[in-house]
Amino acid sequence: MYSTSQLDVPAAGPVDGQRESTRDRVLQVVLTQGPVSAARVGELLGLTAAAVRRHLDVLSEEGAVEVKLVSGNRGAGRPSRRYVVSRAGQSRLGNDYLEVAAQALHRLNQVGGADAVRSVARDRFAAVEDRYREAIGTASNLKDRTAALARVLDEEGFAASVRTVGLAANAGGRTTLKAAQICQGHCPLQDLAADFPQFCEEETELFARLLGVDVRRLSTLPTGGHVCTTHVPLGRDTGQTDPTEP
Repeated sequence: MYSTSQLDVPAAGPVDGQRESTRDRVLQVVLTQGPVSAARVGELLGLTAAAVRRHLDVLSEEGAVEVKLVSGNRGAGRPSRRYVVSRAGQSRLGNDYLEVAAQALHRLNQVGGADAVRSVARDRFAAVEDRYREAIGTASNLKDRTAALARVLDEEGFAASVRTVGLAANAGGRTTLKAAQICQGHCPLQDLAADFPQFCEEETELFARLLGVDVRRLSTLPTGGHVCTTHVPLGRDTGQTDPTEP
């Protein structure tokens, strides 16, 4: 990642290697948790916010991360800084094969049209659906199935996590989670999906089949989002209760 070819730059020693390793960990947290603050990155890695900011400054100079300004809940005060992995940073994670695949799909689109491309996307996700189902296993409620799906996606290289959104009380006074969001910080198919949205559409349909509810895509990396976010309506699962409830 860092050049040592110039004569005035010494080869990386143990300290430099340690810095690179820490910087890679910082980048990984931004990838999986972004948009995220420097303080939160430090909390997750056991580092001070100042130390994290130094790494983030270098990553920003390299173009691997970028800053997103987020206003407070009421829009008052100075916007806070949140970090996300940039499109250039995404491309560093390995997509050499995509150029060849994109050329093939463009040719297929010319010959067979959008339906032919959709067939390829459907086959791609059908090939992994059984593996996803096996990993989700016998999870009894929607919250657990959603968490299991996110774990599988994370293992498959999508840098996935789950965030819960909102609480509500039902007629019996029990607190329930209203919704969850599956967040994917990386997409190995991002460049393909930018030209062929059929891949995102088929993935969304796969999530709906696996979870057994209608899900909704709120944002995607190929369309300019900082993460791919899928809304899962936990409130439709009557057995889903707040995990903090005794």
